[in-house]
Amino acid sequence: MIINKQVYNLTTFLKDHPGGANVISKYAGRDATPAFSRIHSTDILQTLPPEHYKGPIDPSTIVPDEQADDDSSLQQKPPKPPLEALLNVFDFEEIAKAQMEPSGWMYYSSGADDEITLRENHAAFHRIYFRPRVLVNVDRIDTSTTFLGSPTSFPLYISATALGKLAHPEGEVLLTRAAYNTGIIQMIPTLASCSLNEMTSARQENQVQWFQLYVNKNRKITEDIVKHAIAQGCKAICLTVDAPGLARREKDMSLKFRAELPDVITKDDSTSKAATKKRTQGVTQTLTTWLDGSVCWKDIDWLKSITGDVPIVLKGIQCAEDAVLAVQHGIKGIILSNHGGRQLDFARSGVEVLPEVMSALRAIHAEKDIEVYVDGGIRRGTDIFKCLALGARGVGIGRPTLYGMASYGEAGATRVIEMLHEELILVMKLLGTPTLNDIRPEMVITRNLSDHTVFITDSLSSSIYQPLVPQSAFSRL
Repeated sequence: MIINKQVYNLTTFLKDHPGGANVISKYAGRDATPAFSRIHSTDILQTLPPEHYKGPIDPSTIVPDEQADDDSSLQQKPPKPPLEALLNVFDFEEIAKAQMEPSGWMYYSSGADDEITLRENHAAFHRIYFRPRVLVNVDRIDTSTTFLGSPTSFPLYISATALGKLAHPEGEVLLTRAAYNTGIIQMIPTLASCSLNEMTSARQENQVQWFQLYVNKNRKITEDIVKHAIAQGCKAICLTVDAPGLARREKDMSLKFRAELPDVITKDDSTSKAATKKRTQGVTQTLTTWLDGSVCWKDIDWLKSITGDVPIVLKGIQCAEDAVLAVQHGIKGIILSNHGGRQLDFARSGVEVLPEVMSALRAIHAEKDIEVYVDGGIRRGTDIFKCLALGARGVGIGRPTLYGMASYGEAGATRVIEMLHEELILVMKLLGTPTLNDIRPEMVITRNLSDHTVFITDSLSSSIYQPLVPQSAFSRL
């Protein structure tokens, strides 16, 4: 097949393709560029074994392709309310669900197994209460700070999320612009739909980007990717450490199975178990064919030899012991994260892990030697404040900006960030903290944070705000 005027022989890759053989075979002998580009960046082609690449296409051999892609699955999108009618981050989720294709929505919204951790990530914030101070001059609120020495307008960054074009045709470059619009840092994903060069080229003067890294089984590929990211100006390398393999995300798997079922069940009623297993993996398993499950602490020295003076951040720390090991290995930042509830179900939320991590760092007098971040479940300015009070330098968001982009493009992603900033400013006023340095641990009550005896579903996230306001975002026209 042809991809971007280059020829690839993927015959031996058919059985390993995460989306099933049919997705590839339908483009045999054809130009697959339009379908490929709707989801993938050309960077992902580097993960293929070199023998698959055959060279550039000979223009004289091209025959007009009379087969058109079947767009019958495209749904009629409902009308959207004006952007100014949306009141909070949850509203964007409702709009995005209605605007996105089912496969993209299932991929973004799915969590591991029973999705307990997916829901717990936000529910954990509801077990933390405030102790406000009053009669403090909060006429002016300053939310500015630095992440790894780089300035940011407030303590939030856009976390790395894969396959941005599932949300919008322009993909992650819109997030680059949204980050610039709001003065925050963007973490560029390894598995973006846009190429690294496209995202760094969209960067404006003085804008800061980090690069999120998955390690390829072929370490030379990883080395080339890291060096390229640094050459393109990325200010930190964020190594994902909680994904030696990918978990079962059953919403994604279920939709994929329904889409592929006719090709699995043959006329003689014989069902290939191997094919069924492969075809039910869904979009998620795009990663597993090349992820290196052997990465361990001894590889940090190898990675540091590649990155030089560029700091390394470990994304996916989930206990105090590993936070201490990170310090001992010279890591400059850690992100307390469970991969958005998409890896190990019943893993604790980042905000629950935060107190034990800060306590362990203080015990070895290392709390100033490493910056601690939290991602997962951040949906309110109060959530940001709670993390800061417990010792975090800042927080990351992933799904909210994707939903904003899916709903209203660049303007939607920008507005999501603005909403969180506005909420944080208000919360700082009401708690009596004019600057981030005024936010202190005694302002939050956490004695119930680690209690998991009863799981209470958040009415906002489960019903998209309807229990609080009878009318949904769509009715605010």
